[in-house]
This record gives sequence, structure tokens and C-alpha cells, in this order.
Amino acid sequence: MPTYPLLFHSSPARIVAWRDGAPVRAHAFLADVARVAAALPAGGHVFNVCTDRYRFAVGLCATLVSGRISLLPSMHTPEMVRQLASFAPDAFCLHDTADCAIDLRRWPFPDASPSASDVARAADCAVPQIDAARVMAYVFTSGSVGMPVPHRKTWGALVRGVRAAVERLGLPDAGVATLVGTVPPQHMYGLESTVLLALIGGFAFSNRQPFYPADVRAELAAVPSPRVLVTTPVHLRALLASDRPLPHASLVLSATAPLAQPLALDAEARLGAPLVEIYGSTETGQIATRRTAQSDAWRLLPGVRLAVRPQARAAADDDADAGPSVWASGAHVEAPVPLGDALERLDDERFLLHGRLADLVNIAGKRTSLGYLNHQLNAIAGVDDGVFHMPDEAADPAARPASAGPVARLAALVVAPTLTPAALLRALRERIDPAFLPRPLRFVDALPRNATGKLPRDVLAALVAQPAREAAAPRQPAPTHDAAAPRQPSPARDAAAPQPPAAAVRAAPRETPLAFTIAADHPALPGHFPGRPIVPGVVLLDHALIALGAALNLPLDACRIRSAKFLSPAAPGERLDVGFDTTPGGAIRFTVNAGGRAVASGVLSSVPPASAPEAGRR
Repeated sequence: MPTYPLLFHSSPARIVAWRDGAPVRAHAFLADVARVAAALPAGGHVFNVCTDRYRFAVGLCATLVSGRISLLPSMHTPEMVRQLASFAPDAFCLHDTADCAIDLRRWPFPDASPSASDVARAADCAVPQIDAARVMAYVFTSGSVGMPVPHRKTWGALVRGVRAAVERLGLPDAGVATLVGTVPPQHMYGLESTVLLALIGGFAFSNRQPFYPADVRAELAAVPSPRVLVTTPVHLRALLASDRPLPHASLVLSATAPLAQPLALDAEARLGAPLVEIYGSTETGQIATRRTAQSDAWRLLPGVRLAVRPQARAAADDDADAGPSVWASGAHVEAPVPLGDALERLDDERFLLHGRLADLVNIAGKRTSLGYLNHQLNAIAGVDDGVFHMPDEAADPAARPASAGPVARLAALVVAPTLTPAALLRALRERIDPAFLPRPLRFVDALPRNATGKLPRDVLAALVAQPAREAAAPRQPAPTHDAAAPRQPSPARDAAAPQPPAAAVRAAPRETPLAFTIAADHPALPGHFPGRPIVPGVVLLDHALIALGAALNLPLDACRIRSAKFLSPAAPGERLDVGFDTTPGGAIRFTVNAGGRAVASGVLSSVPPASAPEAGRR
């Protein structure tokens, strides 16, 4: 059987990663892999949830060379963990956070540096050769259209797919470019384009996963040129919303959702680099690319083929939606895979994407797609984010009991702090057929996007299904959220309700660097904890809010804490830096960092003036 090396870097001195600003060379990376592989506990399956991209990559490679298999779902919910335990009863969780609560046998990443002798031995040893047929991982679908499903990935298929992408993307010379990713490595796109692209392409990657625009700018500036930004439309839109100058990149990659051409043009101009979209799926990996600013057509990677096959029709004679399906095969796609998208083949190499098959909508004999509706909604001035949702019973009226009342309609959730519902509906009527106007149309503070910008279908369905009376309750702070994932929405407001007035904070500066320390003699420290004092979260948050209030000239009683998350301990006397970004909607997103370590993050929202009417909320 053929084999492929674990690393494709041309020499042991080549840089594999930038870890908190310091280079990690190939021989040191291999020493870390050998050290962790030798220490892994019993169990053939490793649930790798490391948030630091370097630790994730070391754990991934250690799992591979030790004959184990990585489990890589993009969600880490309790239900997903239960499914993993059923799928692989011997699985254990490899993590790198002090507060990991995954309900599996947990094993913390051993972060001790390899000894000088270990590094020297690694420099003298050959790079491990991995059998191409070896199963490296089971990657799970995102759940955006249903239940997550595992898909087996062999080392050979991953190598072939990444090498084809390297050839297509025209990246700078191997060993030079550094990848900065806003997406987690557990997702198929993040795995291929932020970790494997470096290991197999001979490039370097940054260990950090910046999320907020300020963090993305800082990380791009922190790594040497040439830089490659690996991101999503959601992250890219937020990054370009600020008028702050951006460090130039050599290439921008985007995936997880189609990108509008105006946004691609803006990105290329602001970042000074070509933007390439990647088309693929968990099942196939990456199979096509396009330069969005120049063409709507996608071009297949070398060796990948598309074939149209008849699709089995339902028993009903009037099932007009059944039709041909498109299958991908060849090259690194080890077996033919049906694609979940509506594709139009232009020739053997090129195709157009018309949206997901599951997104097709047929109302009163008129057809469209959720992708088209989402594009029109988000193109409206004043809309920060928005999504249409088709309830299951609306998609299949025959499945809806007669006792359930009228057939459900399209719904929409929108983040548009400066728009009234009437104004938004007027704008929608100019863009879409009245048959597709959403009922209900609900305004929310934020959409529950995951770290890759996707909206799991079950989460959307639960939010849309909220009874209208829930929106009448006073708005509460949203649940806490991880810094690597967008914040959760507060209870939705019906479209008939007026918007609260814009807050004064909207006109504040978008970003200001701040810093503070907590003295060792602070009265809150005794007993928290004996022998290892840690700054209490409430004290940390209090000082961060005072710093933000002073910087923005904003009284603290004009804000409420919408969400807060404490990510790692802060020690007394440690310098703590506060970064923040204000959104067009008036929210303040802030982070607290100690050096390169994230300590806390959160979101503040403005409190409407006392004179603001509340009666309109339902």
C-alpha cells in the first residue's frame, strides 16, 4: 500500500506553526507529536476538542501515528457527546481548558515542552510515513439540515484532496505562507484549510482562532507575510463592517456558505488579495473553487467528476420537485457521493450553484430557494444578519395533522437594530414575491450561529417556534457564550413591535486598547483560592466595565450585560488588556486578554431610555 509522510515540509528547520507569536519548526512539532502519542491513554477513538490550533494539530497527529482515530464533530453539545459515546464507547476527550465539562473520560493536553534531547532525536529521525488507507478521522456533518452523520476520512484521501487544492490555489512557495483561520479545526473546512493545508502543503499555521474583527486584524498583523486568511462570509462581513485599515494578505479563502459578489469585491480591495471560495461538503471534502469577484461559475478540482443520475420519485404523481440528482466522484472522493445542492453543469469542469435541494421552496405554485431569500434579506440596508426558515410541516403539508390549524408559512429572523418592521417588509416586497414574505418576521439581538457561521436547523426551529407570548416577557441577558462562537439570541420580538431607540454608544469609537491589573492585596482575593489566588470573575468584569465606560464616556447604567464568558483564570498583578468593537446596532463586544491568552469575553447592550414605549412588545 502507498504511504504519505506526516509532514511535507522540506527540512526539519521549516516553520510548521506560529504559537503565540513564536515559530515552531518541524523537528519541534514532531517531538511534540511523539511525546503526546506516547502518553495517550487507552482507547481507540479520541474526541479532540482542543481550542488552541497547535494543540489540536499535535493531538490529531499523535492520534494518527499511535493508530487511533480522531472524532471531529463540529458541535460539542451534550446530545452530540451522547451520540459519540454510542458510536465509539472507548472514546475519550482530549482537551486544553481547565473547565472542560465534556461528559466522557477526559484527558488534558500535556503542555510541557519536549526536552532538548527529544527535539534533537526528532531532528535526526525520519518523518513518520502513514499508510494511505489508514483512517485518520470520522468527521461529522454540521447538523444544519438534520442529525449529524459521521463520515470516514482516510489519510490518503485527505492528502490527495489537499495537494489538489494547493495546486489550484496558487499559494506562495511552500514553507513561507502562514494561515490565519477564524474557523475551528474540528469542522471539515477548518480541518482541511487551516491544519492539513499547512501540514501537507508545507506551510505554517497560527495557533489562534480570532473571532472579533479586532482580533482578526491583530492576528493578521502578528504573523509574517505572506498571509492567508481562512474565514467565512459571516466573519468576513463583520471584519469589513469596520473602516479600520486591514493588514494585507496574499490570499483569502471563504467557505461554509455562498458569498455575495459585492462582499467579495470589497474583501479583495480592503485586504489586497484575491478571494477564493471553496465548495465542498463533509462527505466529499473540498471539490471546487471559484474567484467570486470575477465569476459565478465553480471549477472542479483536477480529477473530480460530476454525474447526473435520475432520482427516485415519490409515490405521489404530483411530486413535481423530484428530479435528477448530482453525484461527485473521482480523485480524492473515494466513492460516489450524492450532493445536497442544486447544481447546473456548464461543462465537464464548471458548474453553477443554485442552492441546497433542501432549501427549495414551493408556495402556491411559485418556486424559490432559501438561499435566494436569505441573499435578498441580507442585501437590505440596515440588516446586520438575517435568515429565512421553512418549518418541516410547511415543506411537507401532507405531514401536518388537520388539527394543527392553518399550514405553516415561511418565517424569518433578522438582526436590524435601525429598521422598523414596516420598513423591512416594504424593502422585502421590492425584492421577493409576496408569496414568500415571512410570517412571522421576528427581530432578534443576534442569530445563534455556530463557530463556522452556520445555523443548525433544530436551533432555528426552536427559536421560530417560540410562542408569541414569550416575547412579551422582559428581555433577559442571553446565555453565556464561548468566545469562539457568536452569541445566542434573546427572546424574539414580533414584527409588529417597535424597535427600541438607538443608543448613544452607537456613535462611539469602534475600538480602543485598554489595560488594567488587579492588585495582589485586593480584598476579594483571600479565599479565592488558598495557595493559588485567582481574580474572581465578578471583579474582572467590574474592572473591564469601568474601563469601557471611561473609554466611551458612557454611564454604566446605560448598558446591560447581555452575555459574559470566563475562559481562563487571571492572576493578581497580571496585565489585562481589554479590546472592544461597537456594532452598528449599538452593542459592545469586548474581550479581556492576558498576553496571548483569552481570559474573558462578553457583550453589552444599551438600555432604552425610560421614555421608550414598551407596550408594543409582544
